[in-house]
Amino acid sequence: MQTEQIISDSVELLKAMIETPSLSREEKDVADYIEQKLTSWGLAPTRSRHNIWIRSKYWVESKPVILFNSHMDTVRSNHGWTYDPFKATVEGDRLTGLGSNDAGASVVSLLGAFRYFHDSTSLPFNLIFCVSAEEEISGEFGVASVLDQLGKIDLAIVGEPTQMNIAVAEKGLIVLDCEAKGKAGHAARNEGDNAIYKAIRDIQILENYKFPLESELLGPVKMTVTQIEAGHQHNVVPDSCRFVLDVRTNEFYSNDQVYKVIVNLIEAEVTPRSFRLNSSGINPEHPLVKRGIELGLEIYGSPTTSDQAVIPYPSIKMGPGDSARSHTANEYILISEIQNGIKTYIRLLEGLQF
Repeated sequence: MQTEQIISDSVELLKAMIETPSLSREEKDVADYIEQKLTSWGLAPTRSRHNIWIRSKYWVESKPVILFNSHMDTVRSNHGWTYDPFKATVEGDRLTGLGSNDAGASVVSLLGAFRYFHDSTSLPFNLIFCVSAEEEISGEFGVASVLDQLGKIDLAIVGEPTQMNIAVAEKGLIVLDCEAKGKAGHAARNEGDNAIYKAIRDIQILENYKFPLESELLGPVKMTVTQIEAGHQHNVVPDSCRFVLDVRTNEFYSNDQVYKVIVNLIEAEVTPRSFRLNSSGINPEHPLVKRGIELGLEIYGSPTTSDQAVIPYPSIKMGPGDSARSHTANEYILISEIQNGIKTYIRLLEGLQF
């Protein structure tokens, strides 16, 4: 197909996705639309729940397999929007709408590159394009739920807004629910054991603790207390103080290892929500990374977590847009960024041998 037609189709698809609300776990309508659009383009989509994928037309079992993956779901819009988040608003080069940057632009750009290569009989690899659900909530029915159905994968490109630079590693995530326990008493008398004070001591320990191993790409393990709750009456010493700890791990520590260190650091009870989102990445010497360097793309480590964390084979994170726009009011993508995204994905693969 001609690149200009692909770019035009991609922008129109993104507009339709913006105008079809697709909050996490509520992706059915947008998945229906994408499936119908792929079929109308002569492709043969397969679907499981709200995850959809297509394979190269000329599939050769002996060739390595590259997965293109990005997500269709969005977060909820916040109160700062001055545009209608579910209306695709075009002003010059700017397309505003919920999910435009994170990660609709990556979805349509990866799909555009897939369509460019779809009819090729001489590719040295097979391609799978998969648009998945529940990424924003790390849900159980997202891309991880269909990996077995996709079959053998040798390499993945995960579409997220990176300004088309290559994240060769990303931090893992573990969320810990902590509870400091005390004893209730009357605030006017010297009685009880204030759980808030106990939580404060624990939080200060966490604030000052440094994990010894720091990554050249990802930096140190980062711990941040993001929520706290205690007390129900002004004159009662609280017997419980709950706080949430957001921990971003580097490649030197598994989430389980970090959890065990924290349990031994503080007095509060610590309950992990999940251990599944570990740090992930690719060997910097991988041919795909070297190809990106040849094209002048920046190589870096990402502090944010994506579906890359649940993909168990070599992967990079790369897509149009800017991570700083994600989850913000009046989220937008530039149409020129989609154009550049499609062309850069194509150039990256055209020179790839592995």
